[in-house]
Amino acid sequence: MHEPRTLRVTDPSVRGLEEILTPDALAFVGELVREFSPRLDLLLEKRTVIHQSLRNGALPDFLDETSSTRVSEWKVGPIPADLRQRRVEITGPVDRKMVINALNSGADVYMADFEDSHSPTWMGTVQGQVNLRDAVDRTITYEGPDNREYKLGNKLATLMMRPRGLHLVEKHLLDGSRPVPASLFDYGLFIYHNAKKLISQGTGPYLYIPKLESHLEARLWNDIFDYSEDALRLPHASIRCSVLIETILAGFQMEEILYELRERITALNFGRWDYIFSLIKFLGHDARFVVPERPLLPMTTPFLKSCSVLLAQSCHRRGAYAIGGMAAQVPIKSDPRSQEAIDKVVADKKREASEGYEGAWVAHPGLVPVVKRVFDDTSPESAGGNKIVEVTREDLLRVPEPKISEQALRANVAISLQYLESWLEGVGCVSINNLMEDTATVEICRAQIWQWIYHSAKLLEGSTITRQSFRTTLHQEIAKVSTRAIQQAHETTNYKTAGELLDVLVTGDGFPEFMTLLAYDYL
Repeated sequence: MHEPRTLRVTDPSVRGLEEILTPDALAFVGELVREFSPRLDLLLEKRTVIHQSLRNGALPDFLDETSSTRVSEWKVGPIPADLRQRRVEITGPVDRKMVINALNSGADVYMADFEDSHSPTWMGTVQGQVNLRDAVDRTITYEGPDNREYKLGNKLATLMMRPRGLHLVEKHLLDGSRPVPASLFDYGLFIYHNAKKLISQGTGPYLYIPKLESHLEARLWNDIFDYSEDALRLPHASIRCSVLIETILAGFQMEEILYELRERITALNFGRWDYIFSLIKFLGHDARFVVPERPLLPMTTPFLKSCSVLLAQSCHRRGAYAIGGMAAQVPIKSDPRSQEAIDKVVADKKREASEGYEGAWVAHPGLVPVVKRVFDDTSPESAGGNKIVEVTREDLLRVPEPKISEQALRANVAISLQYLESWLEGVGCVSINNLMEDTATVEICRAQIWQWIYHSAKLLEGSTITRQSFRTTLHQEIAKVSTRAIQQAHETTNYKTAGELLDVLVTGDGFPEFMTLLAYDYL
């Protein structure tokens, strides 16, 4: 190893810090920062250049320079035994109770999330690493406020971990005066503390990689994995990953992403809300790409279905698995509408299975048997998943006519307020209207509001969406949620801040890249 970077912790008082940020663990993270931060900076600069070209009128397309990768014959490496059945994967934050319940849920995989369902407070981030270490050690327990005890059962889901995206930083750990990349922080600590133990247990250090925009970013991750195995003396290709396709740019480079990670990748997963959010972010200035309200954007929408089909075809051609999207419903036994919600989940998962998907995500343990049953009953071979459908650039950019109701606008404002208020309180996964919402939801909600204001979109009721009409709606919705919170004896201190943050996110001429970049300063 080279001489590691000397990293400085800005707040050493957090409980669990001395267990996780040990001198050797810090040295390993420092080595990753020294080795890969310069490349990461260049890739982020490349993102900025590409984003600007899109805002100047360019459109995404398949890359000419990688056409040989798409037409040549190759396969990804063999899938580890404990990742060969992925009919249902449960995802959620890394708080102690959730970790236990998810591992015990009966799902094939639990994705422990430091990204979209995690509010990155310093305490929550450090404790999340403690919780995963204890889970890997099989020592994790939790006692609830009602004195109920939680502990691990005998049959556990396979653990995967999702670090924060390449664009984010961890401000509580400094390299000189610069915050370290959050992705290297989350990944480095998890790998350092758990990789050898996981391998000794017959599994391995498995990652879910978020927010990729290019195959070059996938190459960076592959090199990080290679470097880590050498530094920690792990078997080659023992670090395995799956990748989320949740940006429209990655949608045009799926085979290239598989190729760059071919020794390690096991699956691609389609993230609908973030994918639509990225379309608005990159192409939202163009009136041809004004998107309709969220209820009118099911996975059968042409541009979403095209990407979904292309993902499944790319995976199966190259020997990887295709994992479907999130079922976010929270089953409520006492609610007569609960069965209707479950019926919708079943119909959506049957559609995914018919396209050749091997499994899908859920956010609540109650949906694990529901989704598992769908994929148990359908094999990709019998589902028509091997049919080849040509997907063109035009297919991936075919956006439907923008229909927007006042109810949908209000829903976007209300959901954004409620989620941002919880996120600012350190809770990144929130049940709203019986759906488990995370950062992806607020990103698409605020992106739609921004786009509708920017283009002075018309509501179905006849009025035009403007900054002023948005602010009128915002103040009305703040009053509603604040009144409801008072009635339920909840604190309301952050609704005003949440409203101010939402206003900044949606009323400027420029589009803020990520909510989390702005909101992180509030934590």
